Amino acid sequence: MNNTHIYIIKKIALLLLMAWGTLGVNAEQNVTTTTSPTVTKADADSAYARQQYQQAIKCYEQLLKDGVNADIYYNLGNAYYRVDDFTHAVLNYERALLLNPGDKDIRFNLQLARSKTVDKITPESEMFFITWYRSLTNLTSIDGWATSALVCLALAIALFLLFLFSDAVWRRKVGFFGSLLLIVGFVLSNILAFQQSRILSERVGAIVMSGAAPVKSTPAANGTDLFVLHEGTKVNITEEFSSQWVKVRVADGKEGWIAVKDIERI
Repeated sequence: MNNTHIYIIKKIALLLLMAWGTLGVNAEQNVTTTTSPTVTKADADSAYARQQYQQAIKCYEQLLKDGVNADIYYNLGNAYYRVDDFTHAVLNYERALLLNPGDKDIRFNLQLARSKTVDKITPESEMFFITWYRSLTNLTSIDGWATSALVCLALAIALFLLFLFSDAVWRRKVGFFGSLLLIVGFVLSNILAFQQSRILSERVGAIVMSGAAPVKSTPAANGTDLFVLHEGTKVNITEEFSSQWVKVRVADGKEGWIAVKDIERI
């Protein structure tokens, strides 16, 4: 075997060793990736119970990357409240309430967090039936209204069968009028479920995140300042002019243009 052959064999052996080392490194990297700890809700709740609120916040926010959940938003709001970050507390309570509008604990804590913000907004008056309809819509979530619709439909069918096959007059009356009433409940539940679905899909609500955000008469930095909103205040987006400016309406009826960077959608 001449020197040329020996040189070639050495080069091949060196390349094989380098490839083996690369595979070894890649294998270690893969092991590291697959064995990284997964955050669970129990971990986040445990950190919160130990008063490690910053750690709890990180865990809850990590969990929300896998999908939204009213309970997690609520707990995240509680954690932010504990560290006196009332703006993010309001934001997450609002998000929790959007998913579960009938939860009284969420509403109570949201009002508590709002009381810590600068702006005290008095909502403009509205017709009583609008208030009544809004309250009725927010009694429960989409799933709650959908379940109510299915129950009404099933009971309506059962009562209609009672009307068809019963011999007693009073039973036939109960079956007939009861089925009519439940059909009305079925239709109303579907309407309210649709309304909740529309609220979720549109997501017009937003929270002011800047310490002081000027609301302007026109969608431009040199526009006239109409008024100033402070962090934690809720607004409704009524018009989108560009990626930098949106028109908002405050609960007291005031309107104007605000920079997108100063707010975060609920």
